Amino acid sequence: MNLDSNSLFASLLWGSIGSGFVIFGKKQSEPILLFGGIALVAVSYFIESALLMSLVSAALIAGIFWLRRRA
Repeated sequence: MNLDSNSLFASLLWGSIGSGFVIFGKKQSEPILLFGGIALVAVSYFIESALLMSLVSAALIAGIFWLRRRA
């Protein structure tokens, strides 16, 4: 387990954004936001590298917005 300060900050940032997506998706009955938020929280939990976590999270957020625009 990597307890680097950069990893902890990135995990806090992306996990908080994911939690916000989960809460908003649940209240608005938006499954894309709900499952995208769950994926963001999972990424912040399982990936230890701050750079890789940020790249994957940014790609997930772009995918969430792309899917919402198509729906």
